[in-house]
Amino acid sequence: MASISTRSKPKSQPLKPQARRDLIHGIVFISPWLIGLIVFAAYPLISSLYYSLTNYDILSPPQFVGLRNYIDLFTADPLFYKAVGNTFYYALISIPLNLLIAILIAMLLNTKVRGLSIYRTLFFLPSIVPEIASAMLWAWILNPQFGLANALLKAFGLQSIGWLTDPSWSKPSLILVGLWGFGGSVVIFLAALQDMPRQLYEAAEIDGANTWSKTIFITLPMLTPTIFFNLINGIIGAFQYFTAAYVLTGGQGGPAGSTTFYSLLLYRNAFSYFKMGYASSMAWLLFAAVFVLTLLLFKSSGRWVYYEGGDKN
Repeated sequence: MASISTRSKPKSQPLKPQARRDLIHGIVFISPWLIGLIVFAAYPLISSLYYSLTNYDILSPPQFVGLRNYIDLFTADPLFYKAVGNTFYYALISIPLNLLIAILIAMLLNTKVRGLSIYRTLFFLPSIVPEIASAMLWAWILNPQFGLANALLKAFGLQSIGWLTDPSWSKPSLILVGLWGFGGSVVIFLAALQDMPRQLYEAAEIDGANTWSKTIFITLPMLTPTIFFNLINGIIGAFQYFTAAYVLTGGQGGPAGSTTFYSLLLYRNAFSYFKMGYASSMAWLLFAAVFVLTLLLFKSSGRWVYYEGGDKN
């Protein structure tokens, strides 16, 4: 009968003095980052999860209430559904528009025309303007009494629009303001366009493909990784939309609650009503929604995101 030999696991060797010193030195050098991660990221994250299960108003100690905050969000807060609806409205319209305009502008800037560097600079400038300054500028442009937008409408014999004072126009107005800063997406799309292999276009031209065919069958498929990247960023940004709505509406979400976005309602609960536990539960629901949508996009990306060589993601 053959004997069965067993191999003992090799014992871990202790670190040599030089390796131990190198490890200590490495930990010391990255300790500022580790401390910052623990103090400014890990601790707030864990504490917000705990506070979401409590009744906490900053002034008094938190009282554990379990899932009561989450239940109240869905059953006792009518503004919650209005905020969710406004946020989805903004996201469903602004994200596709932003992607479409950014792709079109990037394709135009990818052509060889005189003064191209000037055009690129002009399109990129709005994206580096501080968001608050940009919102103040748009507050003047969209002013219903003396704003530039209504002045142009009157010059063409058209009726003035209430813009931010009209519930039916308030969200489209904010979507228009959001389109102002598409320069960052344009730069990313432009970099992707300039990185495309020219031989694909040359082969298509030899086969008699026109501009439209090359755009549909070469440019857009090769742009899908960049579209996917900008789509993820757009979803995260749209669900956290706050600054322009806060500045242009005074943080009140008017008119008639038409600009009460999710992040704006979260801010009001936290810093106007001091319902920190309730606001923390809203923050974790926002994280869950963005996480699920991002995960679904990653799962579906294998069907429509293509890379050079024809491999799917």
